[in-house]
Amino acid sequence: MADHIKIRQPGGKWTIRSGGAILGESTNVLELTEGEFPPVIYFPRKDIAMALLERTEKTTHCPHKGDANYFSIVNRSSRSENAVWTYETPLDAVAEIKNHLAFSVSDSIKVEQI
Repeated sequence: MADHIKIRQPGGKWTIRSGGAILGESTNVLELTEGEFPPVIYFPRKDIAMALLERTEKTTHCPHKGDANYFSIVNRSSRSENAVWTYETPLDAVAEIKNHLAFSVSDSIKVEQI
């Protein structure tokens, strides 16, 4: 793994909400820190209400993690375009984040430890 990337299990129970809807709760999240960027919480896909996510065409590439695919969050009160990303085939150095989803935190998207 690149020296500037750290992955750990932060413990506790975590939740993700969007537009007032709970998208998921998990005690199995991963926290990824990368250099000076704020930590990102990755939720296991199995703990997320995937029916509220819609795959988009957007992809990006990170030389340290691999190719990311994106989803929009679609619920009754809002739509957040490309607000969720996942590394479906991450590089070996960060293989732990496979089958996990990360969320762009904003005024309408909240990731919280409860």
